[in-house]
Amino acid sequence: MSGEGVGMRFGEVVATSAQVGATRSRTTKTSLVADALRRAGAGEARLVASYLAGELPQRRTGVGWRSLTSLPEPADTSTVTVADVDTAITEIAALTGAGSGARRATAVAALFGRLTASEQAFLRGLLTGEVRQGALDGVLQAAVAEAADVPVAAVRRAVMLAGSTTAIAEAALGGGVEALAEIGLVVGRPLRPMLAGSAPDVAAAMTQTGDGAPVALERKLDGIRLQAHVFTGEAQVGESGVEVPEGGPSPDGDAGMPGRRSVRLFTRSLEDITDRLPEVVDLLAALPVRSAVLDAEAIALRPDGRPHPFQVTGARTASRTDPAALAATTPVTTFAFDLLHLDGEDLLDVPAGHRFARLAALLPEEALVPRLVTADPEEGAAFFDAQIAAGHEGAVVKNLDASYAAGRRGAGWVKVKPRHTLDLVVLAVEWGGGRRRGTLSNIHLGARDPEASGGFVMLGKTFKGMTDEMLQWQTRRFLELETHREGHVVHVRPEQVVEIAFDGLQRSTRYPGGLALRFARVLRYRDDKTAGQADTIETVRALAG
Repeated sequence: MSGEGVGMRFGEVVATSAQVGATRSRTTKTSLVADALRRAGAGEARLVASYLAGELPQRRTGVGWRSLTSLPEPADTSTVTVADVDTAITEIAALTGAGSGARRATAVAALFGRLTASEQAFLRGLLTGEVRQGALDGVLQAAVAEAADVPVAAVRRAVMLAGSTTAIAEAALGGGVEALAEIGLVVGRPLRPMLAGSAPDVAAAMTQTGDGAPVALERKLDGIRLQAHVFTGEAQVGESGVEVPEGGPSPDGDAGMPGRRSVRLFTRSLEDITDRLPEVVDLLAALPVRSAVLDAEAIALRPDGRPHPFQVTGARTASRTDPAALAATTPVTTFAFDLLHLDGEDLLDVPAGHRFARLAALLPEEALVPRLVTADPEEGAAFFDAQIAAGHEGAVVKNLDASYAAGRRGAGWVKVKPRHTLDLVVLAVEWGGGRRRGTLSNIHLGARDPEASGGFVMLGKTFKGMTDEMLQWQTRRFLELETHREGHVVHVRPEQVVEIAFDGLQRSTRYPGGLALRFARVLRYRDDKTAGQADTIETVRALAG
């Protein structure tokens, strides 16, 4: 590791993080982060942006929370720069082979021994993924724009194409709008996926997206989002760690008889899972293209065509063990629904209807997501009902004139899902972090179960759907019901009923009831109901089917 170098001190980042966490004002958060980026300059902007976003550029370091339970005494003064920390973490992440565990422990101790107490706490949070001070991506994008004095729209566009805000920070501060404009779609490098807003029903979704004009309704699948990149030519590993075609897609050959094809599959979080899905790779490698970028969903289906529970698809796409064997026993089916690039032409700004038509001409019908184009709300509702009857999540309604607004939710895509609700009982609450520090936030949810110890069985946790007023109220309420504490968890008497909305249920070995809520969020607290009137575990099991 280098000695005390010239550059931004790590302590300045830590101080900024503390200031960001201490305010609820988005404007103030943005200004604080922007000031830190300006002081860092173009050369260190990417590192500082990463740290303030709670991320390490190295992603995997081999350092777990157990190895951070016993740290050396902190230094009295701040001397370490962000470059020093980055160099040390890079060296630690590179340690492999026999004896690497001991060498890693020694290197970790040496690094932490140079840090002050606040710096140690912050770096521990970075290594364990627990830095949550409120510098979320929206704040970070606005801060980059402010620091570089460029329009936020230019930052968003560059982030969409580069895949992350931290990746474009150096370009923004070093070259401004011109440098950001040079960031384009690269086949083989993942870009951020477009996201859907929500509506309570199909009629509302069609109004939002079409306002009376025809819209596309698509089956909403409960699978794994895939961004597929297909190209010809040799691949190389780029700076981001993903393979990209050397020199871009090969222009050799024609679309009917391209050269050797490479395929890369990325998840919604831009993780490369190509090697885990050989059947998807085989499908896409056979396409008559020189280069293409497709948006798709992969899902495990039963022999009758109905979807397996999400855990089956999730387990399949998460497994790295013998993918070929898993493809034979638990295959996933690919459903493509958008086309972002084809044979050298970027289609992001082309109207969705044209993108869909070109996609339909490229793939066999069975590899396309079922879609209906209509302006009739009754036809739309019937389509939605048919998807639910077939075991799927619902529908996504899309504006046929919309461009591909990657990385953002907007009116161009709107999802509709049936909403389930349960009246459950709060069993415990966790103290919040970041902007929720000082309030009781994450609530533990239980259903009535006469056979369970205490009369309730836990189904999961949630902190979603809570307003600031609700947080203040529930903090007072649950401190009144407190029975004891375990670390940051406050256990309470099971008296308060809460109405919870959720998207579905999944099998779970984590909770004793064998089930867990998916995407649970608070609708309201039910002071009109007693704990004895809450829903039972039998009701929950009946919903699970």
